[in-house]
Amino acid sequence: MTFTTLVSGIDFGEGPRWRDDRLWYSDFYQRQVRSVDLAGTQRVELEIDDQPSGLGWLPDGRLLVVAMRSQRVLRVEPDGSVATHADLSGLVDNLCNDMVVDGDGHAWVGNFGFDLVAGAPLATTRLVHVTPDGVAAMAGDELAFPNGAVITPDGATLIVGETFGSQYRAFTIGGDKSLSHGRVWARVEGSFPDGCALDTDGGIWFADAAGSRCLRVEEGGAITHELVTPQPVYACMLGGPDGRTLFALTAVDSHPDKAAGTATGTIDVTTVESPHAGLP
Repeated sequence: MTFTTLVSGIDFGEGPRWRDDRLWYSDFYQRQVRSVDLAGTQRVELEIDDQPSGLGWLPDGRLLVVAMRSQRVLRVEPDGSVATHADLSGLVDNLCNDMVVDGDGHAWVGNFGFDLVAGAPLATTRLVHVTPDGVAAMAGDELAFPNGAVITPDGATLIVGETFGSQYRAFTIGGDKSLSHGRVWARVEGSFPDGCALDTDGGIWFADAAGSRCLRVEEGGAITHELVTPQPVYACMLGGPDGRTLFALTAVDSHPDKAAGTATGTIDVTTVESPHAGLP
């Protein structure tokens, strides 16, 4: 399995999601949400005066977008107008980041927890739970930079990567959408898990932000696959007509001083064995 380039000209791609026969994604530094089909035809879905990151949808189809710097979740209305769905600024200390949204419209949003860009010391943080009507509260256990997350097909378990904890943690999603029974799902020593996707065999494909590779890990920590990417990779997603296309979003670096304005990022694709499962 080797990657071929589908899209180039990105600064820093994040939050990839497969929907309506297109891969949707955010570009941090070009400040756009875009989508692309498998022929490589792109369109701009949204432009904001902020850094967009995690993406998801409410049950009625309205798009949710994490606005990193203003620490909000935005909602795109049917007429194209943009509203604040939830203000997280009173709950988090630094940039908001990736997000997973379940089938009922409940969202869990990650955040840095410390000023990574300025080189501040590591501090743990928690996910923020946002209800479908925009009420936000902290959820789950303390995590070392919660990043990409998935929800199992039965809607009962949320699994989140800890980029600076080199592990995945699982939580039981209660009937009231509370997170409980936090436990280590897999240790991934020597890697920095970023954006990820779940497959039908229960494995998680994830971008290793410490290197130019996508890894597949199973519960317990067994690494079953390692695919080299053309440059550092920060997110991946499964999609395509049969769910077996693995999309890898690469960039020259994550730091704005090195990536912003360079248009050196790409979306690269390959085909894998097990199709997409669960959310996002």
